[in-house]
Amino acid sequence: MSLAPGEFDAEGCYLDTASLGLPPRRSLTALHAALDSWAAGRSRAPDFDRDVESARTAYAALVSVPPAGVAVGSQASVFAGLVASSLPAGSEVLVAANEFTSIVFPFLAQAPRGVRVREVPLDRLIEEVSAATSLVAVSAVQSADGRVLDLDALATATTDAGADVLLDTTQAAGWLPVDVGRFAYSVGGGYKWLLAPRGTCFFTVRPDRLDTLTPHAAGWYAGADPWTSIYGGPLRLAPDARRFDVSPAWHSWVGQARSLELPGEIGREALHAHATRLADRFRAAVGLSPGDSAIVSLTVDDAAAGLLEAAGVRASVRAGRLRLAFHLYNTDEDADRVAEVLSGRVLA
Repeated sequence: MSLAPGEFDAEGCYLDTASLGLPPRRSLTALHAALDSWAAGRSRAPDFDRDVESARTAYAALVSVPPAGVAVGSQASVFAGLVASSLPAGSEVLVAANEFTSIVFPFLAQAPRGVRVREVPLDRLIEEVSAATSLVAVSAVQSADGRVLDLDALATATTDAGADVLLDTTQAAGWLPVDVGRFAYSVGGGYKWLLAPRGTCFFTVRPDRLDTLTPHAAGWYAGADPWTSIYGGPLRLAPDARRFDVSPAWHSWVGQARSLELPGEIGREALHAHATRLADRFRAAVGLSPGDSAIVSLTVDDAAAGLLEAAGVRASVRAGRLRLAFHLYNTDEDADRVAEVLSGRVLA
């Protein structure tokens, strides 16, 4: 059964969370109320701060850091760009081949000043960390195929080499327990596994790295007290990671705050167990070996897409392969339904 019965209203069998998460009913209710208040002229800008701070606190708990270590914004690439622009000329950045480009392009864009990006296969990434590596920029879970990185091994290798890590948790936080405090930086979008409207993103910075980043995107919301620092100098930024806040898209945060209540109520371990159990139930039904991910990537025959659509199964295709994503609203029936449709049509 679903881990949150009564919260979701998807039609058919929804297995595309890796592209876009579904909103829980509590988020929609709050959003409708906020939109009605806006339309009636009752909204006050400072009132949205409660939702932003609620979401910041809930996300911090989810990834095991204090709220003071979390900045908020709207896009992962903005925060990756902050890290990229902080690297000294001549730095080497190690990335996985075919990594999601929002975590790669900001570093490639630094080539004119001598930052070098080195791509290696994901299964060799950790062994390729060396004394020449300044930073590893990598996803905890790969977007294209759901491969899960050994984060313990990554932490050990980079600590031993003296390298920093920018960890993208966009395809991980919400189903995979991730403790990001051991890495210098992490970034995670909210509109997939965190079930938010598009327009929310989180950035964590380890305390010893706060002063190594220039807050290039600093605006009024990055102030120590935003509502009293909205005009003029001098520079008076927040003393913690909030100095990297980007002015929030208010209504997106209304939804995000309510959606992030669910992981706290259900628990990280229960979310992980549910998603991976359903993925393995499907894998077993179609003759695949067990995995360690909520995302299943597979090659299917040419008829599969039409059959999935006819059966009301929503999924996606990435890197030429069918991608299925199992989350808290999915059930045994969902896993069995898609397995039945794909029976005899899985090629690899």
